[in-house]
Amino acid sequence: MVKQVKSQWDFGGLFPPQSPGAERKILSVSELTAQVRRLLEQQIGSVWVTGEATNLRAQSSGHVYFTLKDATAQLNCVLFRGETISHRELLQDGQKLLLQGDVTVYEARGQYQLIVRALELQGVGALQIAFEQLKQKLQAEGLFAPERKRPLPKYPERMGLVTSPTGAAIQDVLHVVRRRHPALEIILAPCRVQGAGAGREVADAIRLLNEFNVHGSRRDDARSQQLPIASRQSPIDLILVTRGGGSLEDLWAFNEEIVARAVFESQLPVVSAVGHEIDFTICDFVADVRAATPSAGAEIITEGVFSSVQFVSKSRARLRRLGAQRLAGKRELLEHTARRLARAHPSRRINDWMQRLDDLQTSLLRCARLGTQRSHAAWQQVAERLYRLRPAQILRERRALLQQKMERLRERVRHRLRERRNGLAMVDARLRLLGPAQVLARGYSITTDVETGKILRDAAEVEGGQRLKTRLKRGEIFSRAEK
Repeated sequence: MVKQVKSQWDFGGLFPPQSPGAERKILSVSELTAQVRRLLEQQIGSVWVTGEATNLRAQSSGHVYFTLKDATAQLNCVLFRGETISHRELLQDGQKLLLQGDVTVYEARGQYQLIVRALELQGVGALQIAFEQLKQKLQAEGLFAPERKRPLPKYPERMGLVTSPTGAAIQDVLHVVRRRHPALEIILAPCRVQGAGAGREVADAIRLLNEFNVHGSRRDDARSQQLPIASRQSPIDLILVTRGGGSLEDLWAFNEEIVARAVFESQLPVVSAVGHEIDFTICDFVADVRAATPSAGAEIITEGVFSSVQFVSKSRARLRRLGAQRLAGKRELLEHTARRLARAHPSRRINDWMQRLDDLQTSLLRCARLGTQRSHAAWQQVAERLYRLRPAQILRERRALLQQKMERLRERVRHRLRERRNGLAMVDARLRLLGPAQVLARGYSITTDVETGKILRDAAEVEGGQRLKTRLKRGEIFSRAEK
């Protein structure tokens, strides 16, 4: 019973006395963890859990630790080395998994975890596991190696088709072939593409087309001597393996090893067009070319012929355009060459040098007149001084000086004339050396058309029977071209 309050500081019995028979049960951390572990193992035990694998850690001891999570929670998982699980290779970060194991507590850390006993890829089960196993097996054997992929013929004439004769895929293929390459001959090897035994039928159809290619081509060789070229049959150029889309179970015939082996052993290039864009089969990996859909496969096979048709249809306009461009370029080059020839013609050089000579002669005469004027002015000054200072002696001295200057002037004029004559002679000699007469003197000749006078520089410009005139160093020869 709570005591009555006697003052403002008396709050009564806040902690009432414990009854004599009540005792507290205190557990250690290890004991509590052990009880939780036993409770989890007894009440939950073995369960199936699905989620995404993250934080994958493979220890050197062989144990694998990872976390299985979903959008709101996560679970620690451990896969011990001693567990006989056949699909350990499927355990990767980011992989959606379906795990079976025992829920327990790791007492050292006080956390609950799942001890994995079995695992599968989520949502696909045994078929997906078998797909991955076969894929890894064949990849290890080199069936998917890029270096063994063969190129498709650019212009196929005959194609082998492996598909169901009643499915939608064959209609898609025929529609594309009629539109893009109507001349393509199709040899159908009918088979089932779904259900038990479909994989063996697909493989048998691929082998049958290869045998037909070998034996049919031998028979064609035996008859080719008697048949016209247009009727000779060519061997099969490639094989198209196709069917429409579906589930993994529907497409399983193309995931069987027997089909992969048949595609790998095929002597003809194989195009695999199975399902839709998101569907991948073992046949796609082994085939030389993979197409997303049956229509895409037919488009890939007929691409060479289809693009060539478009190229040929555009060739006429392109050739006309290229010819016009080439003709315009040659015309511009001819005009440019004619202008250069006019600038480099010998008569142009001679005219330039003659004009230069006239300029030099004019300068020489002007210098002579100027010198004469200066000398005359000096003579007048001397004459005036002669009258003022001892005329007889000064006259004799000035006459002698005048005579010297006149001689120097004449000598300078003669020297300048000799230099100009020598320069002119050198120019004349260079002109004669570069002229056509000097080229003819070295044994060359100039051949022209008698009627037009055009100089011939290319044998392609000469026609049979054309009259020619050949100029030599001495004389000319008239002839007629035979060839």
